[in-house]
Amino acid sequence: MDTTELQRTVAALVQEPKGLLAADESNPTIAKRFASIGLESTEANRRAWRDVLLGAPGLSEAVSGIILYEETLGQQAADGTSFPQLLVQRGIVAGVKVDLGKVPLANSLGDEVTEGLDGLAKRLQRYRAQGARFAKWRAVYNVSPTLPGQLAVKENAHALARYAAICQNAGFVPIVEPEVLIDGDHTIERCREVTEQVLHAVFHALHRQRVVLECMLLKPSMVLPGKRGPNAPPAEVAQHTVAVLRRTVPAAVPGIFFLSGGQSPEEATANLDAMNRLGAHPWVLSFSYARALQEPALAAWRGDPANTAAAQRALVHRARMNARAREGRYEPEMENEAAH
Repeated sequence: MDTTELQRTVAALVQEPKGLLAADESNPTIAKRFASIGLESTEANRRAWRDVLLGAPGLSEAVSGIILYEETLGQQAADGTSFPQLLVQRGIVAGVKVDLGKVPLANSLGDEVTEGLDGLAKRLQRYRAQGARFAKWRAVYNVSPTLPGQLAVKENAHALARYAAICQNAGFVPIVEPEVLIDGDHTIERCREVTEQVLHAVFHALHRQRVVLECMLLKPSMVLPGKRGPNAPPAEVAQHTVAVLRRTVPAAVPGIFFLSGGQSPEEATANLDAMNRLGAHPWVLSFSYARALQEPALAAWRGDPANTAAAQRALVHRARMNARAREGRYEPEMENEAAH
């Protein structure tokens, strides 16, 4: 495997002080987001929304790559430019979500596993022709006193590693996303325990599949208490999360791009900032947020073309706040800055 191109893609994605925009919601997920603003999830509306996101002036100052849904790869901006080509013109790398979603894991009540390995190599050929250069696969882990079970930890790790190996052989940088869910009332200590278990299993599996660690990125969840559990301040989240990463993630991995996982936009920014204030790390600590970047923009847009500029300003403002958090220079007062 010639890793030269993979290394170029990684270098483009980890450049300071940028992060990633996840705009890869499946159709059922984006339907829920649109329902919050009273908008029907039609192909035309999804294209229009992603045109708002991808066309935001100034976005490339804080975003190095955008993860797209398969449908979006084949769509065009209002001026007829394909979305991947639009990103190339703006110096942003196009990526694509390649998993096919989660299903219940047989004989493992309460656990889930992600599907999509069958035919992945052929799909990647098509995505490459459309302009994508990196990919993403998400595995989810439910948390309780007994979940996730050992089988779920092992099977999801195996799928993530197989996906990553297939990607690298096809010339794609794989983003490996093991998400420990925050649904529930578990403590931050329980989340830390599960996260450490999950990441150990993932990197053992990546090693078995001979994945080149220098040519992949990790997209983990932060160590957080369950939504119905006690709140944790950013300093505590940062301390637990960085401790787990130092125990489990080899220094060869170039970048760790966190998912926001149900946090508010401001919480996700403050927690990332707190981690980067803990000092030098072996890897870049950045962001790969979906809702925590898009939510204010979606609320501003509301499906009305007249609101496009306001929505784009809201998106770029959040991206800039997170770019500062990546540098450990975010202050809550910055939220009052006029987005321009």
